[in-house]
Amino acid sequence: MALVPMPGRAILTPSHREDTAVFASLSLILRILVAWAAAIVVAGFVWSGFFHGMDEGPGWVFGLLALFLMITALGSCITHLRRVSIVAGHLDAATLSSRQRRQIELPMDAGAAFSLVEQAIKELPRVEDIESAAGSLQVRAYVRRVDPYNGRPPSRWNLPARLAIKRNSVLATVSPGQGTSSVTLVFEPDAGIWADLLAVDEGSNFENAEAVSRAITRRVAEQRRDEQAAAEQTATEKELSVARLNLLHAQVEPHFLYNTLANAQVLTRTDPPRADQMLGHLIQYLRSSLPSVDESMSTLGVELERTRAYLEILKIRMGARLALQVDVPPALETLPLPSMALQTLVENAIKHGLEPKPGGGTVWIIARAFEDHVTLTVADDGLGFGQGSSGTGIGLKNLRERLRLTCGERAGVAIVSNFPCGVAATITLPRDAREAIHAA
Repeated sequence: MALVPMPGRAILTPSHREDTAVFASLSLILRILVAWAAAIVVAGFVWSGFFHGMDEGPGWVFGLLALFLMITALGSCITHLRRVSIVAGHLDAATLSSRQRRQIELPMDAGAAFSLVEQAIKELPRVEDIESAAGSLQVRAYVRRVDPYNGRPPSRWNLPARLAIKRNSVLATVSPGQGTSSVTLVFEPDAGIWADLLAVDEGSNFENAEAVSRAITRRVAEQRRDEQAAAEQTATEKELSVARLNLLHAQVEPHFLYNTLANAQVLTRTDPPRADQMLGHLIQYLRSSLPSVDESMSTLGVELERTRAYLEILKIRMGARLALQVDVPPALETLPLPSMALQTLVENAIKHGLEPKPGGGTVWIIARAFEDHVTLTVADDGLGFGQGSSGTGIGLKNLRERLRLTCGERAGVAIVSNFPCGVAATITLPRDAREAIHAA
């Protein structure tokens, strides 16, 4: 398959890579040897002037020292080339340099990027003297040099590094962006520019640069995996919540339909006109309910309309024994509410409070808005606790669970005695219930 060169980028064939490696290696060796030769020439003049006078040469002793230094410099270059070749897998000017620079783009804000980079640098072996400045988004640290083959100070063939350069420096700078951050990493010897002319680092700075880059990549990958796992967990929990809501909703709707049809069946034998009237109201009730039968959420306005249709059915059976008073501000009619929630409380008020009471009574539906929450109260003046008909409590239990799943933990139902008689059930919803529902 042919390689198509991209604009502005050169594709290196294996032969070109070999030529580049040879050229970079020879350039490094030549630069180091020339620098040492110049230093030895200068030292020779000083030696001659101090020991023999300027009219004589430096002597054979100095010559032996000079030869030893040149051999040592050549040995350090060869060690450096071998080490970088092992670590990097190839040789070029970038990998052979004792000063390394990395530019990394991170998909996170500056604060998170700074913490991630700081932790990655702290994980370097032999790191010391770490200086972190969160305000300026910079981290500086130093890494002790060792011989990569025995873990002790720099090898005997790297004489300048053994005598003078004991450690490397690391400087990380985070630049904030729009939802992303740019990290600049600089790895260099803890020495001046002369170190580039006379000494090599045996690939230690390249190794540190690669180690920090890998650590940052690993941490970003772990963070992404955690976010993906959290998203999958949230999706699973949402699916479970929807399934539970559908089950709870399915338990409420048939309960009302069963009672209504049972009453209509009785009326067909005792009072056919009233049975026909009840079935007509049931049809009207179903007409308003069926469009949202698959929806777990509704609004207070819709639920109020549904409840009125429900009470019209009950008035056929109870007649003047049932009265209704509604006090709901129009602004609250858009309040999100679980489907059938209001009707559940009204059913309980009638079944356990008003229906067993000889004279019947009144049901009040009252909604109030406060600073951080909204209340919806269904009260009656029936028999009250301990005197009405007993029930299983499944309706209130389901309602509490549906409120928790749809509106959060702050939503709930409280039931207290009404004064002077009866029961008051109050649903409390947070003012931000709409946002919580959309988030769910």
